Amino acid sequence: MKGVVLAGGTGSRLNPLTRVTNKHLLPIYNKPMVYYPIQTLVNAGIEEILLVTGGKNAGDFLRLLGNGRDFGLEHINYTYQEGEGGIAQALGLAEYFAGNDSICVILGDNIIETNVCQAVQNFKKQKDGAKILLKEVPDAQRFGVAELRGNHVIGIEEKPGNPKSNYAVIGIYLYDKTVFEKIHRLVPSGRGELEITDVNNFYVEEGKLTYEVMDGWWTDAGTFESLLRANILVSETGANKMSLADVGPRHGAGFWGTRPSATI
Repeated sequence: MKGVVLAGGTGSRLNPLTRVTNKHLLPIYNKPMVYYPIQTLVNAGIEEILLVTGGKNAGDFLRLLGNGRDFGLEHINYTYQEGEGGIAQALGLAEYFAGNDSICVILGDNIIETNVCQAVQNFKKQKDGAKILLKEVPDAQRFGVAELRGNHVIGIEEKPGNPKSNYAVIGIYLYDKTVFEKIHRLVPSGRGELEITDVNNFYVEEGKLTYEVMDGWWTDAGTFESLLRANILVSETGANKMSLADVGPRHGAGFWGTRPSATI
């Protein structure tokens, strides 16, 4: 399995912080934001990684990451997304890199408390199709929401007024090699972008989209509120832990997944 980190976009919701740098280079506690998704892949045993970026600061990633020595890697691959065509378009740039291998895709502003090791192992047993990671949230209408039946996802709605579940689709996806054929079939949405939800729904139509629910907390860092949340969570509990036994005392009870009894 190969890994893809999507770290493009303009980060307009974080202006003026992103006026002179890429969002994914902003600090989350004591590390640049992009370190966390890369570490998520490395912790899952994925050593072949492609970073997709764009904008005016793409060269800064090379200066920061080099060949991945900070992560114990021998090499990191890079590619460039021109303009803003959406998550699925950015993922499409990984087609040559992926070849016939399956891939684990993570958005560059997604930070998790634990790891995706079990999800990766379960997906390898699945043989084909796709798997998405979910998290139960109190405000599901803000996210893509999964409708579930048994071990499978039977539908995904973007920001629904009446969510069919409380399970939000977070920015970590596992795909077989057919994902690129599905991307080629996409048409731009009303936003003028190729949507990753449409890719996932292609797998739904095939009956081949499974899911895992994340342990520990999860947050993105694409708004001022979530950027602050990410900094607080990482400073208080750390991130990318390899087992729940590493999860220490919880604080900051207002944040997703910070209470031991919570389901979020």
